[in-house]
Amino acid sequence: MDAAQQEATARARELQRSWYGEPLGALFRRLIDDLGLNQARLAAVLGLSAPMLSQLMSGQRAKIGNPAVVQRVQALQELSSQVADGSVSAGEATDRMEEIKKSQGGSVLTGTGQTTSTGGAPTVRRVVREIQSLLRSVSAAGDIIDAADALAPTHPELAEFLRVYGAGRTADAVAHYEGHQS
Repeated sequence: MDAAQQEATARARELQRSWYGEPLGALFRRLIDDLGLNQARLAAVLGLSAPMLSQLMSGQRAKIGNPAVVQRVQALQELSSQVADGSVSAGEATDRMEEIKKSQGGSVLTGTGQTTSTGGAPTVRRVVREIQSLLRSVSAAGDIIDAADALAPTHPELAEFLRVYGAGRTADAVAHYEGHQS
């Protein structure tokens, strides 16, 4: 790889960090490890070709162009967290990955996408994941913690919000969200 290619790859990875919170290679490798997948299976669940996944992982390509694929990545991240904390078994994870593979994406913030089966309202977990995703698309977790630390003396509630949603675990954010509903 020549210097120009190395610079382009570094730039792509930095863009990925700003858009997705970390380079996609690291994110995808974690999903592969946590969910017991290989690259071909991950590509299939996400709805990407294997070469496209490889280009995203290596930094040859910076952005996921399809919003539905981005939603599937977020759903797999949530599933990975649930497997890690023991709330979802390996067998359930396999079934959920099939559901994710078939999903069309969408966002609760725009009123489209997955909803609960009762009444059409988005689930608390889904809303929390949207908030987390939005915050993490703006800044990396370390920067969010730095901002929270700066706000803490004068705006402790806002600092707590940034810490919980911007850098915390989904389960903690769900508890925070549920505790602040009137």
